[in-house]
Amino acid sequence: MRIFSGIQPTGTKHLGNYIGAIRQYVHGQDRGEALYCIVDLHATTVAYEPAELRRSVYDLTALLLAAGLDPSRCILFRQGDVHEHTELCWLLCSVTELGRLQRMHQFRDKSVTQRELVSAGLLLYPVLQAADVLAYRAHEVPVGEDQREHLELMRDVARRFNTRFPRPGTPHGGGQASGDGEEVLVVPEHRIPEIGARIMDLQDPTRKMSTTGGSEAGTVYVLDEPSAIVKKIKGAVTDSGKEIVRAPEKPGVSNLIEILAVARGHTPEQVEAEMRDARGYGDLKAAVADAVVEMLAPIRARYVELRADEDALETVLADGAARARAIASDTLADVRDCMGVGPPRTVRAPR
Repeated sequence: MRIFSGIQPTGTKHLGNYIGAIRQYVHGQDRGEALYCIVDLHATTVAYEPAELRRSVYDLTALLLAAGLDPSRCILFRQGDVHEHTELCWLLCSVTELGRLQRMHQFRDKSVTQRELVSAGLLLYPVLQAADVLAYRAHEVPVGEDQREHLELMRDVARRFNTRFPRPGTPHGGGQASGDGEEVLVVPEHRIPEIGARIMDLQDPTRKMSTTGGSEAGTVYVLDEPSAIVKKIKGAVTDSGKEIVRAPEKPGVSNLIEILAVARGHTPEQVEAEMRDARGYGDLKAAVADAVVEMLAPIRARYVELRADEDALETVLADGAARARAIASDTLADVRDCMGVGPPRTVRAPR
C-alpha cells in the first residue's frame, strides 16, 4: 500500500496538527510505502514573503524529522522540487469542473480575506492537491476532517480521467474505480483518525485549534516551552458540572479527554474511568498538562538539534525529491500518453 500526504510549511504547528496529521505520518511508515510532501507551491496561493517561506520549509522539515519521520523509511520531499506536480495539475484541469472549484469551502473562505488579489492559484488549489496525490498512485491519504471535501474532488477527478482517457488497448471507460492496475490513476481512500481528528481551541472548544483562526491562549504549539503548555491547559475553558465525561453539552471537557487519551495512548473510555475519582476539572487539566509536556518534550529537544543544520535538511529534501520524481515521472508519462500529449510513449526507432 502506498500512502501520501502533503503539509503546509507556513504557520506554527500546533497540537491539532501533531495529533491529527504528524503522528499519522509517523505511524504510516510502518504500514506501507509512505510519501510526505511539504507543499511550498500551495503556500504561494496567498500573500507571503519568499524568505519566510524558505525558512518555514526548513522549520517544518526539522519538526517532522524530530517527530519521528525517518528518511530511510519514508520519502520526505519539497513539492516545488518535483515539477511533475505542476504539469499533472494542468492536465487534470481538463477533467475538473469549474463550478465545483468555485463552490469549495476553502476557496470561498480564503477569497473573502484576499483584499488585494484573489489569485487563480487559490481557485486551482484543489487541482494541484489532486495532482500531488494522484502522481504517486497513492492508495491512502491521511487527512483531517476539514480536507474531506478536497479528497472527494480528487477521487472524482481520478474516476473521470480514467473514464475519459483509458489506457491504450482497454475499453473506453473500462476498469474499476479503485484502481486495479488497468487504470492510469488510482482512486485514493482517506484515513481520518478515530480519536483526535479535531482538536479544539482551549479557549473556545466549539472551534478547531488553529494558527490563524484561533486564540493564542487556546493554541498549544508543538515547540512551546513546558511552562507555556501547562499555563494554556490549566487555563482551558471547561463546562458546567463536575462529571468528567464526553458529552455534546461538555465540549471543553470532551476536548481535554481526547487530548489526554492520545497523549497517554489510551481510549477516551479509559480516561473517563481513570478520572472517575478526580476531585474536579483541575485534576483533569493537571493530568492533560503533564501528559502533553511529556509527549512533546523529546520533539522539542530533537528539533533544536536538527534545525541548526540547514545543509543536512536540504540533503534530506533533495534525496526525497529524487526518489519521488522517479515515481511521479512514470505516472505523468502514462497520463500524457493517454491524453495524446507529446510523442507516443513508445516511439519506433527510425529505419
